[in-house]
Amino acid sequence: RKASRREVIFNETRARVQETDLSAPARRGAWWYGSRTEEGKQYPQFLRWHLTVDNDPQLILDQNELADHRSFCDLGLLAVSLDHTRLAYSVDHSGNETFALRFRDLATGQDIGDDVAGTYYGGAWSADGSRFFYTTLDHAHRPHRIWQHVLGHDQTQDTLVLEEEDERFEVDIGLTRDRLFIMIEVISSTTSETLVFPSDHPDSEPSVLIPRIPDVRYRAEHHQGLWLVVTDEDAPNGRLISFEAGAVDKASELIPHDPAMKVGRVLPFADHVVVTGRRHGHPAFTVIPDRSDRFDLEFEESAYRLGVGENLDYDTATFRYTNESFLAPRRVIDIDLDSRIQTVVKETPAPNYDSSQYEQRRVWASADDVRIPVTLVHKKGLELPAPTLLYGYGAYESSIDPWFDPSRFPLLDRGVVFAVAHIRGGGEMGRLWHERGRMANKINTFRDFIAVAEFLLETGVAREGHIAARGVSAGGLLMGAVTTMRPELWAAVVAEVPFVDAVNSMLDPSIPLTVGEWEEWGNPAIADQYHWIKDYSPYEHTVPADYPAILATAGFNDPRVAYWEPAKWVARLRTVNKGSRPILLKTEMGAGHCGPSGRYDAWRDEAFILAFVLDQLGVGKV
Repeated sequence: RKASRREVIFNETRARVQETDLSAPARRGAWWYGSRTEEGKQYPQFLRWHLTVDNDPQLILDQNELADHRSFCDLGLLAVSLDHTRLAYSVDHSGNETFALRFRDLATGQDIGDDVAGTYYGGAWSADGSRFFYTTLDHAHRPHRIWQHVLGHDQTQDTLVLEEEDERFEVDIGLTRDRLFIMIEVISSTTSETLVFPSDHPDSEPSVLIPRIPDVRYRAEHHQGLWLVVTDEDAPNGRLISFEAGAVDKASELIPHDPAMKVGRVLPFADHVVVTGRRHGHPAFTVIPDRSDRFDLEFEESAYRLGVGENLDYDTATFRYTNESFLAPRRVIDIDLDSRIQTVVKETPAPNYDSSQYEQRRVWASADDVRIPVTLVHKKGLELPAPTLLYGYGAYESSIDPWFDPSRFPLLDRGVVFAVAHIRGGGEMGRLWHERGRMANKINTFRDFIAVAEFLLETGVAREGHIAARGVSAGGLLMGAVTTMRPELWAAVVAEVPFVDAVNSMLDPSIPLTVGEWEEWGNPAIADQYHWIKDYSPYEHTVPADYPAILATAGFNDPRVAYWEPAKWVARLRTVNKGSRPILLKTEMGAGHCGPSGRYDAWRDEAFILAFVLDQLGVGKV
């Protein structure tokens, strides 16, 4: 039997992955923690080594066993107690992002029988490991309560620590880097507040670090008796301040506001502080040593992605980060913050891959006198113009930096250009980039994406009639909007779990995310905000036209974008479509917002999407 295109793409992806592999273990005290994958198994196994990784590892959790042949298995948290004796972990078997929390004795490898139902992401151990703090959800799937669980007790005896009644806000909980305090973050899209209490006094009343101020967000960390806070008060791109508890009015400024640099999060070490951020459209790291001037890490690539690695230890001068690009597999790098010497700890193996066969570059398109960064990758020597897949997101101040993906090469090897449009609404160019693509300005997101497509045509990169567009979730809204605004521009559109029924969803405060999302999109119960949303909401604008080929996906258990949104949209498209190109709906009946949980299932799902794109772009039969 001749293999289908989907099978061929799946096998090409698999051939570029080292299926049996070991992560770069990270040290915390006397233990090293890491994970491994094995050929043929969907999920990782989590390991630890005592004193040195040359010793035999201890298996602390096997996600394959947790899956137990179910079609879906996702972990919400994985947290080892401060004394290394117990593991807290949570599991979701449906994709609805509601987790069962469990605890394991790491000496015996057996669960201790404390089952806590209905939890969400986030959790923190008390210093002595006798208690665990976790979050639960309200009727609209909003994490709104923090609980204290005493190990060995039934969930009905758990103590409520905090409840947030304002439906615009969500709660989260975790430890400071020095593990001296437990932090509760209360966060909306525009406003935040942090409460803290000592991890060695878990029954203490949480105290407010800085009272919430409307339209001011901040994030805190603790370092050498001081609170380090990144705040956007009078500083759209953020500034870093430090102060003693209760003395915010006497704060010192460590990094002032800079319109050209976004200040992100703070990562303290015993004698250093690392600050994440963005400069000129690229991710950045700044280091503040205790006894010398601050410095920036420098990167030479034209486009890249940085990540904070597994920095489990506080008492160290080594900072671990990750670096990758469209062409460079993910590398785990340790830098000695005193000597500034960097060591590549691990580079993700990429069999059957030769980076010299491809090229990537950053270019700039224009819309409304604004320059929009665009990152391109394609086969080296490719004759342009060529078929092109353009990807976009543009919401929540999220930055879509170039990432290495083995499943992308079946496109590139067949002569397709892959491009990412870093449009307004995202965070690539700082906070104002987001502000200019949200609420009343949301239409800019869609205009930017269209402008990028036209730029690629005008500059001879993309071939007329051979552009496909792709986006996920809020990026699916982008897909719906640009489809209805310019249906003739696209050969194909892939809208994954798309938020395409924006008016109706935002009018219903009983469904997940609605109230909290009013600060991102607007509240259609308010007349002018209703018109903002209605002016672009794809469902309302799906009028008779010759539409491109469309593949929409949904997850039956999706708590973020209900499955009926893409279903309604596809039904409407089929009713009014004047053309003959296919309009497809693919619904995952046993998954949620992020699709299949196992890696092989995810590769097969991606192969289906890529086969659809290649077919509609008219690129080769196999």
